[in-house]
Amino acid sequence: MSHLTNFSPEGLLDWLLGQGIKAQLLTPGVPMPTVPLAAKAIGVEEEQILKTLLFRDRAGKLARVIACGPTRVDPALLAETGELVRPKLAKPEIVLDATGWPAGGVAPVGSRIPLPTFVDQRVMAWPRVFGGGGTEETLIALAPADIVWLDDATVVSLTAESARDLA
Repeated sequence: MSHLTNFSPEGLLDWLLGQGIKAQLLTPGVPMPTVPLAAKAIGVEEEQILKTLLFRDRAGKLARVIACGPTRVDPALLAETGELVRPKLAKPEIVLDATGWPAGGVAPVGSRIPLPTFVDQRVMAWPRVFGGGGTEETLIALAPADIVWLDDATVVSLTAESARDLA
């Protein structure tokens, strides 16, 4: 598999298509800095909008987390799963350096450096999801299984909601 080198919405789409992934770049013409605004802009459920978060622990170890937009990632579950010590959201400059994407437009796939990636199990319930497309004005549509494959991700329960669903 080739690595993403063009960190733009168009570069992301070209890379995905080159990997044989059925993907679509959406540009509804309005900024979508929040999950509700993104869902409204493209007419889907808020659960189908992904948030891609970068966490950093006290030792500097990074982990990418992909979850359904309205859910809250539980840092304790991530610490246990990702073997991180007290993980916190990474600062925007670390997000850009590690992923190649600006905070607010982080794509769920492709990054400048290899990142351990964890996908919350709730994401897998949807046939198609919509993640950051590189800017606040773009989204990329693709299948959750393709995200897992491209990121070599681990599917786990990372939200309080998922933990309750499993109980």
